[in-house]
Amino acid sequence: MSKIIDGLYYMESHEYVRVEGDFGFIGITDYAQHELGNVVYVDMPEVDDEVTAGEEFGAVESVKAASDLMSPVSGTVVEVNEALEDEPGLINKDPFENWIIKVELSDKSELDNLMDAAAYKDMIGE
Repeated sequence: MSKIIDGLYYMESHEYVRVEGDFGFIGITDYAQHELGNVVYVDMPEVDDEVTAGEEFGAVESVKAASDLMSPVSGTVVEVNEALEDEPGLINKDPFENWIIKVELSDKSELDNLMDAAAYKDMIGE
């Protein structure tokens, strides 16, 4: 069974955002990392890049497949998780602790379009 954390916001494409003040930490869910298998590469944007809700911002590659990363929110990238450049498998260990990018949110009302933990759990059938 996948780990799903209350208080986060989820997308149908299996990304999450954890909101702290005006910032969002974006990563992939535990369900997604299980489906992908062993993550071998994470393609991330640069600091100061803009991301747009519902649009691609990077990709995760595993031994099985490559998957585009979709942003749950719009904003400006203020930090990328550089640890993933050397050790992308950290996502398999704990995808919630090992977020991919941190963004300054430009429109918090976009969070209303995302699922809560209960809705995400229903969607993946757990």
